[in-house]
Amino acid sequence: MKVAIIMGSNSDWPILEPAEKTLKEFGVEVEVVVASAHRTPNLVHEFAAGARERGVEVIIAAAGLAAHLGGVIAAFTTVPVIGIPIAGGPLNGVDALLSFVQMPPGIPVATMAINGAKNAAIYAVQMLSIKYPELVEKLAANRAKMEAEVIAKGEKLAAERAAK
Repeated sequence: MKVAIIMGSNSDWPILEPAEKTLKEFGVEVEVVVASAHRTPNLVHEFAAGARERGVEVIIAAAGLAAHLGGVIAAFTTVPVIGIPIAGGPLNGVDALLSFVQMPPGIPVATMAINGAKNAAIYAVQMLSIKYPELVEKLAANRAKMEAEVIAKGEKLAAERAAK
């Protein structure tokens, strides 16, 4: 099982690194690429058109401003694409969000929140769990861990408040 993460600029990496970390925690192989739909269109085409042949089963594409990286990739492959709009510029990521969610009919890009890398990774794992049942158990364990962490935080806060 393999997920590709592609970003328009290496400056996006600090936002996307949690996606790689999350995917690896689930045992998913990760391919990371920097390519711009506008500055390196041939590279983007080659990446997208060959994704399935390289074993990529889901693509996470991140871009800021009004970049169309996710949409361009989706146009060149039938591999599912998850878009992450990156905050930046005068509209702070809203333009990127709209470029992902306003795809024309027939070329979908599932879209996460602005800077929503961790959710993109979890969503990719959920998609992969359809084919790889061992991920179902890992997803359930992840949910249970999150639940325990929230309960512990609530109990800590209650104890701190009671001590005052």
